[in-house]
Amino acid sequence: MRIEAKPFEVKGLRYTVRSAAAGDAGSLSALRLRIDGESENMDREPGEDFLDAAGFAAVIEADTNHPRSLFLVAESEEGLIGYSRCAGSDLKRFVHKAELGLGVRKDYWGFAVGRHLMTESIDWADANGIRKIVLYGVLETNARGIELYKKLGFEIEGLMKKDRVLSDGKFHNTYMMARFNGS
Repeated sequence: MRIEAKPFEVKGLRYTVRSAAAGDAGSLSALRLRIDGESENMDREPGEDFLDAAGFAAVIEADTNHPRSLFLVAESEEGLIGYSRCAGSDLKRFVHKAELGLGVRKDYWGFAVGRHLMTESIDWADANGIRKIVLYGVLETNARGIELYKKLGFEIEGLMKKDRVLSDGKFHNTYMMARFNGS
């Protein structure tokens, strides 16, 4: 699905959150590669599960045409600075929920880019019958992320012990967090 573009200004930075378009595919490929290398909070290391422009174009098209999926980008004058994706399901037992993924360039942390990508996703989900949004693999040590998610109504639903091996060679726990709208 698609949403209307929405402008924001935080600490002097102007950016827009909008639906991803086919023309964003190449920039998204480079953006994800960069973000994956900036923080161990992401699932991938740089270059893992690489999606080229054609791969992103296919994902954007599929999400645009799917009633329970949404792909958003945050764009400043410099170009794309973040993205979020709600991936819904066609399985009847899971049509009420979507999995959310999010990435923001590290040099844009602190400008509410992640918050605005998430609030736009949440608003879209609430308006379109998505009752549950799930975040899988939130590193237990990602205090800033966990604080943001909790402020937006997400709760920790589970702990996955020794779920991820980071650059220190040690196992790390992750949380499954979710926001449920309704009874």
